[in-house]
Amino acid sequence: MSANKRVAVVTGANKGIGFAIVRGLCKQFDGDVILTARNEENGKQAIESLNKEGLKPIFHQMDLNDLTSIDRIKNYLQSNYGGLDVLVNNAGIAFKMAATEPFAVQAEVTMATNFWGTLNVCNSLFSLLRPHASKYAAEKYSKDLLQQFSSSDLSVNKVEQLMTDFVNAAKSGTARDKGWPEYSYGVTKIGVILMTFAQQKELNKDESRPDIVVNAGSIIMVQNC
Repeated sequence: MSANKRVAVVTGANKGIGFAIVRGLCKQFDGDVILTARNEENGKQAIESLNKEGLKPIFHQMDLNDLTSIDRIKNYLQSNYGGLDVLVNNAGIAFKMAATEPFAVQAEVTMATNFWGTLNVCNSLFSLLRPHASKYAAEKYSKDLLQQFSSSDLSVNKVEQLMTDFVNAAKSGTARDKGWPEYSYGVTKIGVILMTFAQQKELNKDESRPDIVVNAGSIIMVQNC
C-alpha cells in the first residue's frame, strides 16, 4: 500500500445500502475501498461475496460504539495511506415497529449508535481527510426546535446538546411536551444531518485543507466524495 493511494471507507457495509455503496465504489472509485462492519465474520462474508463478482474491497472491523476500534482504523489509514479521501457514514440501527422495548430505551440505544457513534467516527477520521476531498419532516417538531435547527450559530456542540435533550426527554416521558416526535430513528438522522451542517462550517475555516465537502442524506452521509 502507498501513502499516495486514494482510499474510501464505508461504515456498516456488510449488508443493505452500505454493501451496495461498496460495490458501486469498487466499480468507480480510483483507489482502495474499505468495507467495515461491527462483526468480523459478517464483514468477511461480505468481502467474499464481492470477490465472487470480481471486486476487491478490503475489510476492516469497526464498531461505532467502540472507540478503540475507531482508533484502530484511524491508525491503519494513517499508516497505510497517510490520509482519507472518502468517508461514507452508513452504519445505523432502527428498532422494528413491533419492538417491545420502551420508547426511552429505543431513544437512548438508537442515539448511541446513529448519532454519537457517527460523531465519534467523524471526530476521529476528519483529521485524515485530504484537500479536495435536505429536507426533513418539519411538522413533527415544535417551532422552537425548528428555530434551533436552523440557527445561524448552530455548532456541533449545540447539536450534541439537542440530541442529549431528546434522550433525556424520552427518559422522563416529556418528549412530546418538549416538541420532539416519539420516533427515535428519525431524530437520530436529523441529528446527523444537523451535525454535517455544523461540521461543514468548521471545515470551511480550515484554509490549509480547501474543498472538503460534507453532505447529508436521510440514510447516509458522505464526506469528501
